[in-house]
Formats: sequence, C-alpha cells, structure tokens
Amino acid sequence: MSDLRPINERLSVPSRQLTGPGPDEAQLQALLTAAIRVPDHGRLNPFRLLLIRGEQGCRLGEQLAQIHARTEPGIAAGVLAKDRERFGSAPLVVTVVARLTRGHKVPEAEQRLTAGCVAYNLLLGAQALGYGAQWLTGWPAYSREVAALLGLGDNEEIVGFVHIGNVRIPAAEHARPALAELLGEWNG
Repeated sequence: MSDLRPINERLSVPSRQLTGPGPDEAQLQALLTAAIRVPDHGRLNPFRLLLIRGEQGCRLGEQLAQIHARTEPGIAAGVLAKDRERFGSAPLVVTVVARLTRGHKVPEAEQRLTAGCVAYNLLLGAQALGYGAQWLTGWPAYSREVAALLGLGDNEEIVGFVHIGNVRIPAAEHARPALAELLGEWNG
C-alpha cells in the first residue's frame, strides 16, 4: 500500500508562526511546477499564480489597511493593525488566482475547484519540502479593489493566499471528525 502519511500528517501552520527563510529558487520552481498538476476539465488552465515576497507583503498590508479604512470608516484600529500585519510574517505568499472562462462548457464552479486544487497542492508541497503553510482568504480575497491592486482582470478572482515559510512555532494537531460521521453509501 502507498504511504498516505503526507496527507494524514498535513497541518496548516498559522501564518503568524511562519518566518524566513522561505524556499530557495530551485525549491520554489519545483513546488510551483508540482502545484499546477491538477485535474483540469477542458484543459483551460483556469488559474495563475502571483508571488508576494518579503517586504512586498508589508507594503501590501499597508495598502490593505488604507483600503479597509476608506471602505469602512470608523473601523477599529486593531483591525487595521491586523491588515498591516496580514502578509508580514511568511517570507512567501502565493496568491492563487482563478481565471474564469465564462460561458464555457466547463462550469465556472469547476474552474474554481481546479484553482483550489492548486492551492491545496501548495500546502502539501510546502510541507513535503519541510516548510509550513497556511491557505487564507479573508476580506482581501473577495475585494474587487484588492483584485485591481494586484492587477487581476475582470474574469479573475482570488482563491486564496498561501503563506509559506519556516515553522517558528509548530502547529498543534486538532480533533478531526471520524470517517463514520461523514461517510454514507448510496444503494439506489
């Protein structure tokens, strides 16, 4: 039987617990190449990747705080501080972008799922290389103003921000549901 440990041992490491250095260029290229090997009905390649590295994460965080303050006047200072720090811990954030081909025989939902598989492969691949990772969304993933800031087109959406780096504080395992609670069988 094949070894399922990489999947069974997968843990998200909170982005605040990640630090540098991140993957070197050879590791990064290998990780990204592996991550894009996903099911892709229609071979649309309905995704692309946008890297945010190091200090660029801090610059993005500052711009996020400005957007949030402008779109939600009176927002708490603590929330804006969280926005500023959102991309400041992990040395690498891979923004997974769904590129949707509207009106295609492959439904948009399937195209988003393909992009989601890329994000999940990044989690598995980062851990296989000895790094920690966390897939996050939050309000920036759903903001068209943030999408424009990142250069996304009208047919593109952020699926998630995958934070990758060395693990500063190990993540704790948490309770998982028993398979029996989730499994059924259709009998016609």
